Amino acid sequence: MTKQKTIAIETALEWIVDGCTLMYGGFGGIGTPPTLVEAILDKGVRDITLIGNDTGFPWIGIGRLVTEGRVRKVITSHIGSNPNAGRMMEDGRMEVIFYPQGTLAEKIRAGGVGLGGILVDVGIGTTLEIGKEKVIVDGKTYLVEPALTADVAIVHALKADEYGNLTYDKSGRNFNPLVAMAGTRTIAEADEIVPIGALDPESIVTPGIFVDAVVAGKGVNWQWVWEKQAATGLQGEPPVK
Repeated sequence: MTKQKTIAIETALEWIVDGCTLMYGGFGGIGTPPTLVEAILDKGVRDITLIGNDTGFPWIGIGRLVTEGRVRKVITSHIGSNPNAGRMMEDGRMEVIFYPQGTLAEKIRAGGVGLGGILVDVGIGTTLEIGKEKVIVDGKTYLVEPALTADVAIVHALKADEYGNLTYDKSGRNFNPLVAMAGTRTIAEADEIVPIGALDPESIVTPGIFVDAVVAGKGVNWQWVWEKQAATGLQGEPPVK
C-alpha cells in the first residue's frame, strides 16, 4: 500500500526545533510556504540556520523570521531586499554567508542527489577563494564547494497528492524542486491536496519519494510589494527587533 503522507501542520512542526538548519524554497517570497512560516513563528522556534536564495522582504516570506530575530545564520545569495537582514549582519546579530546564486543552487542540488560537492571557477582570484580547497582538472583550477543539506526543508507546491508528488505554480517552481531533495526531512505545503493518481504524471516536478510530509496551506498571508492594499492582519512592516 502506498504511504499516505498528509499530516497536521502541528505534527510536521515537531521536526522544526530551536537550533535546526532550515532550507526553504522561494525567490523574494514567491514560492516560500506562507502557512509553514506562520506556524514556525507561532511555535517560537529560535536560533535557526537558514539556507535559501534570499531573505525575502522585511515582512514577506522567510523575511518574517529574520525580522522577528529568530535566525542566527543565513546561507544565501543576497539579502538586499530585506534591510533588517542587512542591519542584523552589520551589528553582529546574524551571520551571513554569501554564494553566487548559481553556485548556491548547485550546492543544494548536489546535496539533494547525494554528491559531496561541486567544482566552480567563480571566485578564483577573489576573496571567495580564501580557505577553499582547490583542484586542477584538465589544467584548469577550480574551487571545491561542499554540497548543502538541511535538517528540514520546506517547500510550497500548487498541488500535492497524498504521497507527496508535487506540482508548482509558474515561477513558484524556482528553488523548490532543488530544496525538496536536500532536506533530511522535507515538508511540502500545498494549496491543494488531491488523491493519489489524480495528478498527471507528466506534470509532476518533485516525486513523492523526496517528500516526508504534506500539509494544507492557507494561502499567502502577506502583502506583496506590488500590491496596493495590505493583506488581512498585516499593515505595513514592523520595525526590526
